[in-house]
Amino acid sequence: MSPTPQLKVVSNSSGASNAKRMALIAADYSDAERKLFAGAADWLMQRAGERQLGGQSLLEHGLATAEILRVFRPDADCLAAALLMQLAGEREAVLAMREQFGAGAADLAEGAARMASIEALGSRLERNRAAGAQLETLRKMLLAMAQDMRVVLIKLADHVQLLRVAVKSGDDELRANTARLALDIYSPLANRLGVWQLKWEIEDLALRILEPATYAQIARWLDEKRDDRERYIDDVIAQLRAALAAAGIDAELSGRPKHIYSIYKKMRNKHLDFASLYDVRAVRALVGDIRACYAALGVVHNRWTPLPGEFDDYIARPKGNQYRSLHTAVVGPGGKPLEIQIRTAEMHQHAEFGVAAHWRYKEGSRRDDHYDDKIAWLRQVVEWKDEMADARGLFADTIYVLTPQGRVIDLPAEATPIDFAYHLHSDLGHRCRGARVDGAMVPLNTPLKNGQSVEIVAAKLGGPSRDWLNPALGFLKSAGARNRVRQWFNRQNHEFSVAQGRALVDRELQRQGMTRLNLETLASRFDFDKVDDFLADVGRGEIGARQLHNALVVDEAPPVAEPEAPIVRKARAQPGGILVVGVDKLLTVTARCCKPAPPDPIIGFVSRGRGVTIHRRGCLNVARLSSERLMDAEWGESALATFPVDIVVEAGDRTGLLRDITEIFSREHINVTATNSASRSASARMLLTVEIANLGQLERVLAMIRAVPGVAYVSRR
Repeated sequence: MSPTPQLKVVSNSSGASNAKRMALIAADYSDAERKLFAGAADWLMQRAGERQLGGQSLLEHGLATAEILRVFRPDADCLAAALLMQLAGEREAVLAMREQFGAGAADLAEGAARMASIEALGSRLERNRAAGAQLETLRKMLLAMAQDMRVVLIKLADHVQLLRVAVKSGDDELRANTARLALDIYSPLANRLGVWQLKWEIEDLALRILEPATYAQIARWLDEKRDDRERYIDDVIAQLRAALAAAGIDAELSGRPKHIYSIYKKMRNKHLDFASLYDVRAVRALVGDIRACYAALGVVHNRWTPLPGEFDDYIARPKGNQYRSLHTAVVGPGGKPLEIQIRTAEMHQHAEFGVAAHWRYKEGSRRDDHYDDKIAWLRQVVEWKDEMADARGLFADTIYVLTPQGRVIDLPAEATPIDFAYHLHSDLGHRCRGARVDGAMVPLNTPLKNGQSVEIVAAKLGGPSRDWLNPALGFLKSAGARNRVRQWFNRQNHEFSVAQGRALVDRELQRQGMTRLNLETLASRFDFDKVDDFLADVGRGEIGARQLHNALVVDEAPPVAEPEAPIVRKARAQPGGILVVGVDKLLTVTARCCKPAPPDPIIGFVSRGRGVTIHRRGCLNVARLSSERLMDAEWGESALATFPVDIVVEAGDRTGLLRDITEIFSREHINVTATNSASRSASARMLLTVEIANLGQLERVLAMIRAVPGVAYVSRR
């Protein structure tokens, strides 16, 4: 296989006319393809007039860009687009291109022009960490916009030409901006796509502009030792060729050029001086197949001592851009460090041209017959495997749009202006009422596209529409935006429930004549820490009117300081085993506030329409009841029924805690009638209502619960 051609430019200073330059560029193409390229040049010359770019006429710049592209042997549409892109930012011009040159060349030109319109954002970003993330997103956006990788290749060649002109320009601001954009945007893009031919030139030219003294010093070091280094490399090649031939390995050997920017990076990152660099002297070996690569590596390591930690197997573990090669460093002749790269001719083709290698002509064939398969592979290449946190495809799942300030935002594919608004801020999303996309008002369910600029029109007040949650209407694509809309409505529903509950409680308090009752006290009777949560449950109907009435009945009478001594009369036993003084067949119920159980000291209170309510004598509510309606009571000998008791448990929250506690009640044949549990941080609080026969049984159960792992506190309420 013939050696890889290097980039060359036919300079205007050589006296070659534009016609001759065009003929050289299109020399290997068919008559129809040459006609397309010449027509694009004529069209540009007629429309561009005297307009210039970087100190060159648009035609000169376009021809120089096409000359850079020529080494990659792209199709004629790609070459024509290098010329047409100079005016593809004008809509009328794009329509004319499409009509005269076809959709292929026009689409490539328009794509390259769109990339050029976005690239200026990079120069406006400050050099800080946040800007670094934005630059990374900007690179992804540029690739996502270019559905055809030829667009990226055209833009890379275009920027190389801008750098070549900027190096000689007297405009310092133009030089600096072009060089920074090269290192921030285009060098990483070329690296991701594996186009080393352009990457190296982009980096060397940018360094020459930004740090001319450093560039000149490294260049002098290379020049001073050039003759010695070339003689040394020739000697290494002769020795290695003989050793490989003796091993039966056919190889093409050459000295590998070292680029100034790579030397600069290594000196800076590893804090080395020029004399300490081991790879200033480098040799490349091209062999027939992968087996020969490893066989040649064995020959190299047998002849010279390898340097520890300087071997990289990019064949077994290719880089993210599918770069493959063996790299090793050895102690070469004369004890000098030497770098050797070993690869096949196919690997070298990809290493030099990256994605563009698949568009180059094959020997005996005009172009790759498996073009579509290669394009599918390219989609995988540009997934940014090293940087992205997941394995989603860049093109399938994400789009990149701009804020009016030029900030790049990444959104799910087919995201709408409402998704965009919620990405910026929840409040902006709630108040979103319209959107301008590229300056034109659009419906809020319009899917956004890569590279569009989006501006949100918002109301001063207001909230989202319930229609936004209807998937059939297509207003929301991102899960985050949907969740924030749901949270807004949940919050509104909660506030409505609180208002409804407050109205119901106020109405019941007025009916009972208890408007001065503290709502916090009432909420605590239902085991709520917050009044609003209690009121919301009332408003939603989870706490019914009867439950509310029962909780208030103990507060019917105005509070008194001390209850008067009850009148003692002869007591008669009631069917439930409770003795009430002087009455027979009187309905008795146990109070919910204190839930008395034998042998608690008890007292009765005559309630309207409810018979006698039995309280524990120590119940705080007894002190607030009318003494005239208090009656002496005690447990009868026939009190064999079970009684409800509340138990409070506080413990460290863990899986299976409630199960362990309820198993105790099951073993003791105790019925659990209600449970209420809540978790905060790493702790849990439970309120259980159980039916017990007597306090002895209760004490035994409490002791068992205290022994459960994690339980910190347990008590009868």
